[in-house]
Amino acid sequence: MFSFFHWLGRRLGPHHRALLAGLWVLVQLVYLRKFHGPHFANDSGRYLAYAAGIAERFYFEPGHNLRYVLYPLFQSLWLWLGLGWWGIVAGQMAVSALATRAIYQGTRRLARGRRAAAVLATFFFIAWPDIQQFNVFLLTESLFISLVALSFGAFTRLRAAGPRQWLAFGLLLLLTALARPNGFLVALVAALAGLDSLRRLPSRRPWRAALLGLVLLAPLLWAALNHQLATYYLMDTYQRGELIFRSQLWAVHQAAPLSMPPPGTGPAMRVAYFAAHNPLYLSRLMLGKLFVFVSYLKPHYSLAHRALGVLILWPAYWLAARGAWRRGAVWRPARIFLAAIFLLQTAIIMLTVDDWDVRFLAPVLPAVFVLAALELELRFGRNEG
Repeated sequence: MFSFFHWLGRRLGPHHRALLAGLWVLVQLVYLRKFHGPHFANDSGRYLAYAAGIAERFYFEPGHNLRYVLYPLFQSLWLWLGLGWWGIVAGQMAVSALATRAIYQGTRRLARGRRAAAVLATFFFIAWPDIQQFNVFLLTESLFISLVALSFGAFTRLRAAGPRQWLAFGLLLLLTALARPNGFLVALVAALAGLDSLRRLPSRRPWRAALLGLVLLAPLLWAALNHQLATYYLMDTYQRGELIFRSQLWAVHQAAPLSMPPPGTGPAMRVAYFAAHNPLYLSRLMLGKLFVFVSYLKPHYSLAHRALGVLILWPAYWLAARGAWRRGAVWRPARIFLAAIFLLQTAIIMLTVDDWDVRFLAPVLPAVFVLAALELELRFGRNEG
């Protein structure tokens, strides 16, 4: 393994950035050819219709689609410019290129300037088949994946940051929150990392002030959670026992009638009521969703797809977990940020439902690759320059 990092550091040397850039371009061309240009998929129609309304009348549709407002707004720019679907895809690729750069630079900062971990994390961000392919899809995933990566890169700059870096990071958190209903998780994990830093300060006053602020904000946060859940029908998926949305494959079947929340119960309280009255059934559901989400063994995947997950992703999970727990070697707030992104997304899926593809896993895989690459570099590449 040391020889591998030695090869990365010495053989590639000053050419590694050009090689990664070339690989990124090649991957984009491969997916453009595979999908014959911009790819219209399941939800593309409603995003494009929303974007057309914004471009033509500056009309923002209320309801469920408002939870994805940034993406139709992004699409509307290219439609307004008359560049159509190709303009949207070109824009997604441009943002993805910046995100790839952020993964490289952020990982290298955490590795204290050593390049091997940055090369490895960036390579997997580019080459993993279920990340870059979304750049040609007319869906929110490409923009969301890129914003999560850009937020990570901006977070690594905060260790010795000025007002400009903090402003840029705050803007990225806002954009990420507007990209998808679960986009708030990036701001949440940043807050968790900040709270941990405050807890470790010699003075307890900032930590206590932050806790008091959370208590005061609790009603607002509860209202925001109810707003986000209002257009989702979680009780229906619970009753059907779905581990994968609208699929009965591997579904969980109840052994006894379920106790359902009474009519008029708020969205968040419905989940709490269901958990309190059906704990064993919900536990089975959550464990099943956990397996489906992280295992990469979904029933419709090909043997090659499953083998890729078992041979590469499973060891990466283990390395990332080791890297997250390793003390002192990597900046602690960054370890919390990366680990919490993956864990919170997993918790969200366990309480809601997974999709048939990897659109919910892809945005948090870069966190796994960064932590795993840092752990490998620390274990075997300390002498790499």
